Amino acid sequence: MDLLGTTADDRGDALRVAGRALSRADLMARAGAVAAEIAGAPAVAVHATATLETVVAVVGGLLAGVPVVPLPPDSGPDERGHILGDSGAALLLAARGAYEAADGEPPVVPVDDLTSGNTPTAASPSGDAAALILYTSGTTGAPKGVPVTRAAIAAGLDALAEAWAWTPGDVLVHGLPLFHVHGLVLGVLGPLRVGSPLVHTGRPKPELYAAAGGSLYFGVPTVWSRIAADPAAAEALRGTRLLVSGSAPLPVPVFERLAALTGHRPVERYGMTETLITVSARADGDRRPGQVGLPLPGVETRLVAEDGGAVPADGETPGELHVRAPMVFSGYLGRPEATAAAFTADGWFRTGDIATVAPDGWHRIVGRASTDLIKSGGYRIGAGEVEDALLAHPAVREAAVVGTPHADLGEQVTAYVVAEGATGPELTDFVAARLSAHKRPRTVHLVGELPRNAMGKVVKTRLPGARPGPAPAG
Repeated sequence: MDLLGTTADDRGDALRVAGRALSRADLMARAGAVAAEIAGAPAVAVHATATLETVVAVVGGLLAGVPVVPLPPDSGPDERGHILGDSGAALLLAARGAYEAADGEPPVVPVDDLTSGNTPTAASPSGDAAALILYTSGTTGAPKGVPVTRAAIAAGLDALAEAWAWTPGDVLVHGLPLFHVHGLVLGVLGPLRVGSPLVHTGRPKPELYAAAGGSLYFGVPTVWSRIAADPAAAEALRGTRLLVSGSAPLPVPVFERLAALTGHRPVERYGMTETLITVSARADGDRRPGQVGLPLPGVETRLVAEDGGAVPADGETPGELHVRAPMVFSGYLGRPEATAAAFTADGWFRTGDIATVAPDGWHRIVGRASTDLIKSGGYRIGAGEVEDALLAHPAVREAAVVGTPHADLGEQVTAYVVAEGATGPELTDFVAARLSAHKRPRTVHLVGELPRNAMGKVVKTRLPGARPGPAPAG
């Protein structure tokens, strides 16, 4: 199955990563050398730094029909050993000198040393073949492998290209890690399939985004927050076409400040490693702060209550979001019990996320069922709503809300806040003036920073007193 698409683009900088450029023809030639080297391997790992070598290695795996396992460059020895062993990777591709294999790890193949004169073995894998094996964050145990098929990637990217009016005339800019759905699937395979040039800034710094001159920009909320705090960088994005935010909820104040400074209301979207992107705002439609839009073409969604009953699409009542779509995976690698638990008897994937759906179909993600649905005194409270209320306070820069044990209520609303010049009682009163009294934080911890993962998501299970659960989706 042709995943990368075809294009006559002969620009020498069709692919630019951290200041280094390749034409599409050069990329395919170098990737062809990788494909020739790894042909027949059961799977290959890639030391997924933000470099041209990572892109060459991943594309080489796709050309050879060999599943690619992106290895986070900052992973510790236990995580790295688990991913390499669990995936069955026979080789590890890396830039020359960038990775030294530990005892028991697969042999390292320096991508730079492979000559483009080699001819890869012809591979024509089916759409059901795994293109990537991505790993979940593993907050509640060892990370689980998620085989992502070629057909799922194609369906997901084509749906996004339609929703975002993404064409070969666009120039995509981002500086995201190349071992997640956002940075790798959307941010590298997306422009290759669409045929648009890619500028990867190496790191997602405001000044680098401002200087890139793109028409389509990807970022996580942390990136957009920093750009919103840098008026000069934000002003430089006025000439772009579309700003897209994902991987975590974009705080409403950041949305509004971006819109004011850049002239663009950001597009938000929702997805998971297991599902790719399933819900999004559209380039030609509305963009609503705090909401992630409508199901993409071919995607079905539903909300389910704890008792298994249906939840009304009234924009108020929360329920667990279930999805069914061609981009949803079919099961975890070697984990039949986890796979069975992830799907309903009638074939819907349980996202583990709590959402509301408005009568017009717009989705809002409230949070994770395990950490963001707080049951206090008989009430069901979405942490996201309380976080948005806290973030509306001018002194608050970041906020995370969780349920913590309470002898009388079962759970109480507890907030962890990064703020300057505000007290806990003041913030509690601020929320109580905006939301129902039972939603106010009973305890506010003022902290210097919130724990985040590589994609900028707050990891609430690392907050004192938070109940354990899976990592945030997206």
